[in-house]
Amino acid sequence: MAKTSGVVEVSKLHRTTEVFVSHRNARLTVFGRRLLVARVRSGRPVAHAAEEMGISRPTAHKWLSRWRAEGDAGLHDRPSRPHTAPHRTPPGLEASVCRLRSERKLGPARIGPVLGLPASTVYRILLRHGLNRLARLDRPTGLPVRRYERDRPGELVHVDIKKLGNIPDGGGWRVLDRASGDRNRQATTDQRKSCKPVIGYSYIHSAVDDHSRLAYSEVLPDERQHTAIAFWQRAHAFFTAHGITVERVLTDNGSCYKAKQFTQALAAAGITHKRIRPYRPQTNGKVERFNRTLLDEWAYLRPYASNDERTTALADFLHTYNHHRCHTALAGKPPISRVNNATGQYT
Repeated sequence: MAKTSGVVEVSKLHRTTEVFVSHRNARLTVFGRRLLVARVRSGRPVAHAAEEMGISRPTAHKWLSRWRAEGDAGLHDRPSRPHTAPHRTPPGLEASVCRLRSERKLGPARIGPVLGLPASTVYRILLRHGLNRLARLDRPTGLPVRRYERDRPGELVHVDIKKLGNIPDGGGWRVLDRASGDRNRQATTDQRKSCKPVIGYSYIHSAVDDHSRLAYSEVLPDERQHTAIAFWQRAHAFFTAHGITVERVLTDNGSCYKAKQFTQALAAAGITHKRIRPYRPQTNGKVERFNRTLLDEWAYLRPYASNDERTTALADFLHTYNHHRCHTALAGKPPISRVNNATGQYT
């Protein structure tokens, strides 16, 4: 029972806060209702005051009755939700729905037959508890993901590295057939391992500002500490050129980031270095999500004939991402729209 109640309590924390406002055709606001009460208290007949305010007598009597019973608080809007819902699903059954969703990741069509509920009812329960989308749940624990966003640019910058296989000159087997791809590999490199050509890897170092999502990336030959330090210095110059003062840098626990020289390089610029908890890449989620965008919209966007061609295309992708690409987390605006000196940056 403790586990079930825990699921319900966690889901309650993630419900949407209700805000009640007057409907768009309402004649009276809270100020108008106060004016109605004042006119009646001054001696005006209710019928006359109602006509002057452009409302019916029953409506005027309703607000007067609420004011007499509750005072000024009675003149505010109320939710239209009924006080009681006798046919609502019992709390224990709702807790079972939440438990099956969180622990087994089942959908409404599978939870319904297990508990004897219509799939539509299960979906409304999941929606009520904020569990209707699996993307909002942490896969290992099944708890709703806590999303955060820093208040200003530069308060936190996420840094990470993505490893990509190099492309042989002329294209690999994904562009050509396997035999032609192997010939291009052998013609591109003289390095061998077990008699097979070794093309190697490229390492995409990326830095993403938490608040604005402004991104900077470079394709580099390795992920050693000196390479990571040099990359950050160029990334820092990029953010500075956009009017962003970097305060903190968040990285994973890779060897290049655990090196003292990397932390010292940040400290020399007055920047605090933070590392995520081991095995919790979700903490560095904004740059992890940016890495996925890199793969979808740059690295694997089209077949490239060489590694240099793919590397050259990165600059165009970054410009589009920062200045023109609609970002769902920014209400459909590009990252540059949140930068302090955005004026003149749209080119």
